[in-house]
Amino acid sequence: MATVSPSTDFAPVAASTATPAARVRDPRLDFYRGIAMFIILIAHIPGDPWARWIPARFGFSDATEIFVFCSGMASAIAFGGAFVRKGWWMGTARVAFRIWQVYWAHIGLFFFVAMSMAALDQSGLFEKTYINSLNLQHFFKDPASQMVGIFTLTYVPNYFDILPMYLVVLALMPIFVGLQQKLGFWAAALASVALWAVAQTGMLALPAEPWSTREWFFNPFGWQLLFFTGFAFMRGWIPAPPVSKTLIWVSALFLVLSAPFGSWKVFLWIDAWNSDLADQIRKVWPLTKELRDKTEFGLFRYMHFLALAYLGWVVAGEKGARLIATGTGALAQLWQVVLTLITKVGQQSLAVFVFSMAAARILGVLLDQTGRDFFPVLFANLLGFALIIGVAYLAGWFKSQPWKAKK
Repeated sequence: MATVSPSTDFAPVAASTATPAARVRDPRLDFYRGIAMFIILIAHIPGDPWARWIPARFGFSDATEIFVFCSGMASAIAFGGAFVRKGWWMGTARVAFRIWQVYWAHIGLFFFVAMSMAALDQSGLFEKTYINSLNLQHFFKDPASQMVGIFTLTYVPNYFDILPMYLVVLALMPIFVGLQQKLGFWAAALASVALWAVAQTGMLALPAEPWSTREWFFNPFGWQLLFFTGFAFMRGWIPAPPVSKTLIWVSALFLVLSAPFGSWKVFLWIDAWNSDLADQIRKVWPLTKELRDKTEFGLFRYMHFLALAYLGWVVAGEKGARLIATGTGALAQLWQVVLTLITKVGQQSLAVFVFSMAAARILGVLLDQTGRDFFPVLFANLLGFALIIGVAYLAGWFKSQPWKAKK
């Protein structure tokens, strides 16, 4: 059984109380987070036929898990070192600043999308009401009270629910880091698992709107387990797993065998192939409901993502070596271009995510007008890809502060 040493694979961001390690971006992190951004765009374009083939159609976990896990890893790089170098209070201040940024990104996204839908309805050019398509009619009927709800996160409309979850998870970071610093890793790990377990009971559900019993679609107290798993791996609290044929086979078999229970798409294929087997699956399906629940982040979703992440980690190679094109042929050069674009998108995930959520609605309007045949759908998706790549490069350019560069 071949193994990869944890000290070499995650050393760039391992915690140290002596000499803090330099911040080095892991190519696997940016690559897989970039992939998630493309999938999230496809998933949010209304009526996009390409969404029938995203990972969510073939298992328990989907691009949301990639986003949250990679965000935990990125947070370990961006904020974890601040707790070691500057102490708990300054580390907390650094996280608070990021919460401030994400909060206003959420507010800005909501009002831009709401304004866009209102502008479309006010134009009188469309038969359907785009305000109702996002279930925003309550906001426009009673904007005063709902505006208070938007700013206090007591009104979290569907479609705008990922960033609020991320905000709460970020706010939990100083607590778990403090537990790790004072009591050790297992104290932080047990606290995270306990919080997740309580969330499974529904006791920690957060209200999403005042006129119904609907809850936040993503319960942050459940999803924090995945975030802090990524955080712990990148900080070196958890050693890197070995590259083992046994683990590879176990992970692959779990993904394959769970597919019929995680996706109606796969179930329908099995039903067409063997109706007796489909009947057996149909009997078991209801028993898995809580374990595959997306709101509270059920256990099967966690297991499914870890299996998928392990295979992705193995495929990428040590320190992402297999993601780098080493040849000089046309295919190697093409792969290098694709890799560069995906990685850039992953590096600017917040800006790309916020933009893509707004752009997806506009692309959906475009498809409403052109129809959803092959070529209009191809054009809309490729246009969306080009736009988020452009936003990633633009965000990177602004972050580089070129106006400060010396002549």
